Amino acid sequence: MDTRIWAVIQKKRMKKNHAADIIEPMKTQKRKRRALRAVLVILAIALVAAGLYILVKDKVLRVNELCISPGDVIGVDISWYQGDVNTDKLKAQGISFIYIKATEGASHTDHRFKENWLKASQSNLTRGAYHFFSFESSGEEQANHFIEVVGDLHGDLIPVVDVEYYENMKLEPPAKEDLIEELHACLETLEAYYHVKPMIYCSRSVYRDYLAGEVADYPMWVRSVFLPAGVQGWEDWTIWQYSDTTQLEGYHGGEKYIDMDVLSKDITLEDLTVE
Repeated sequence: MDTRIWAVIQKKRMKKNHAADIIEPMKTQKRKRRALRAVLVILAIALVAAGLYILVKDKVLRVNELCISPGDVIGVDISWYQGDVNTDKLKAQGISFIYIKATEGASHTDHRFKENWLKASQSNLTRGAYHFFSFESSGEEQANHFIEVVGDLHGDLIPVVDVEYYENMKLEPPAKEDLIEELHACLETLEAYYHVKPMIYCSRSVYRDYLAGEVADYPMWVRSVFLPAGVQGWEDWTIWQYSDTTQLEGYHGGEKYIDMDVLSKDITLEDLTVE
């Protein structure tokens, strides 16, 4: 081969290799920059998500209230904690129904029940009574205590049994079979007397630990105050308690907040009324 041609070939090879020596590090740097940008984006998303979680958990950001529409049927549930209640004022703020604590366990009666019960009637506010279920008492005795205190419910909302952890019960929970047996005794006694299926109020944790698969025939009033009920796994509910940090006018007691509830769009208050 002619030496001049060979020299040209060698020169081209050297230029190519030199270009490669420049380009490859540049490509490597670009890949590193892309990877760094991806990491920074992921970190930014994680920080935003963590911030939102804290805001939701601390109830600074009230996601649930964004899910409430002007046409929704809104209610509240109260006990002696709300102190002196003005049901006229509650009704004037768009409250359509009220559930009032009546009893707890086999012997305790909320000392504000009779007063609140009468006020709701005088305000023509659709009313219902609920029983706080004790893990330590006979279910039948608890139901009979509720019946004795509340009496006739004709024209009022169906009775509710509130099943939730209290005191140290989450740390020392009762056996599932024992709780379910007593709960069914309570529910069946109420159903036999009022001729309607009572509604069950519970949180997701109690439902998961005890009630899943055990109370499919009963309407559910679900507690989900951080996120929408559907996000929390509730697929079928009659009433959703969506807030426990709302402040309204019309009550003066030791508790400054009042629980807010919304009726399922598939249900009317008439559907829940005892005939």
